[in-house]
Amino acid sequence: MSRTEIEVTEPAESVQRPPAEARFAGELARLRAADSAARPPGWALSVQAARRFVVGDPALKVSRKFVGDPSLIDRALITLATSRGLMLVGEPGTAKSLLSELIAAAVSGDSTLTIQGGAATTEDQIRYSWNYALLVAEGPSTRSLVPAPLLRGMAEGRTVRFEEITRCPLEVQDCLLSPLSDRVLAIPELTGTESMVFARDGFNIIATANTRDRGVNDMSSALKRRFNFETVFPIADFATELTLVADEAARLLARSGVTAEPRRDVLEVLVTTFRELRTGETARGDSMDKLSAVMSTAEAVSVAHAVGLRGWFLRGEAGNAEDIVACLAGTAAKDNAEDLAKLRRYLAQQITWRDGHQWRALHQARHLLPG
Repeated sequence: MSRTEIEVTEPAESVQRPPAEARFAGELARLRAADSAARPPGWALSVQAARRFVVGDPALKVSRKFVGDPSLIDRALITLATSRGLMLVGEPGTAKSLLSELIAAAVSGDSTLTIQGGAATTEDQIRYSWNYALLVAEGPSTRSLVPAPLLRGMAEGRTVRFEEITRCPLEVQDCLLSPLSDRVLAIPELTGTESMVFARDGFNIIATANTRDRGVNDMSSALKRRFNFETVFPIADFATELTLVADEAARLLARSGVTAEPRRDVLEVLVTTFRELRTGETARGDSMDKLSAVMSTAEAVSVAHAVGLRGWFLRGEAGNAEDIVACLAGTAAKDNAEDLAKLRRYLAQQITWRDGHQWRALHQARHLLPG
C-alpha cells in the first residue's frame, strides 16, 4: 500500500499533514474535469491546469497555494515538460518544498516520490536496494529488488522530488546524471532487458537547495547542466506576507483544537518584527542589527502558531505580544548566541517609538527573553 493510500483511507483527523493530492483532491478533480488543453506526454493535467492548481482559479473554486511570481510557475512547468530537471533555490523558508510538492501533485497526481537529502543519504535510498533474504535465497531478481523513488519515478512516468540535494555528498548527487541525460537507470546486478530501466513519459526531477547551503556539497558542473535553476524569493509585500501568516496560523490553530482566531494586531507586530530582523532595517528606515538566524515567513507562521497555542492553552485567549517574546527566543537563538543579544537590543531600542498597545506590550515583555 502506498503512502498516499494510507493517508487517504485513514480518518482525516488522524493525519497531521496529508500530501497535496489528498488535501486538494476536490480541486484536482475539478481541474481534470474542465481540462481540455493539450497535455505534455505522461502528465495528469495540462500546463494551464497545473498552473491554475498552484496560483488559483476562483471560477473553479481552486485556492491560491503559492504566494509568489506567477511567471516562476510558468517557467517551472515548462522546464518539467523538457528533458531538463527543475532546481528550486532560495533562502530557507521561502516555500520551495511546498512548491515542489504542489507541482508534483499537479503534474503526476502523486507528490510522495520524495528523496530527503542529507549527509547520510546513500545511492540505495535514491535508486534501489535489495531484500537481502530473497537476494541470498534466490539471487538478484526483480522479486528481490526494492525500488527507491528514482527507479519508481522512471518506471511509472512520475515526478521525483529531491529535497535539499546539496546536503548530499557530491558522488551521491551524481547518480542522477544518467537518469537526467540518457533517461535510463542501469541495474548491473540483473541481466537482459531487466538490467535497464528506461524512463516513461512524465518522468522528471524537481530538486530544492537552500542558498545558505552553498559550499556544503556544491553540485558538479555536469549535474548543474542537467537542471534549469529558478530562484524562489522571500515575499516582498508586507500585506501579502501578513495575510499568508494569518491564514496559515488560523489553519494550524484550528487543527490544534484552538477555536480563538489569531488577533490581527498581534500578527501585525509579529510579521513586522520578523521582516525587520530579517532585513536589518526598521519600518521608518533606521538601520539595525540583522539576525543570522532564518527569520522567514515559514518561521513567522510557526511562531504565530505557538503564540496562539500558548494563549489558548495557558489562559484561554488568542495570544498577545508577551507570547511573541516568549516564543521568539527559540527562533532567534538557533544558529548564533549573539542573535539573542541582537533580539534583546531590538526589543529595547526599536519599539519605543511605535504606536499601539501590542507594541508597548512587546517592549515591556522584553524581560521574558532567557539569559
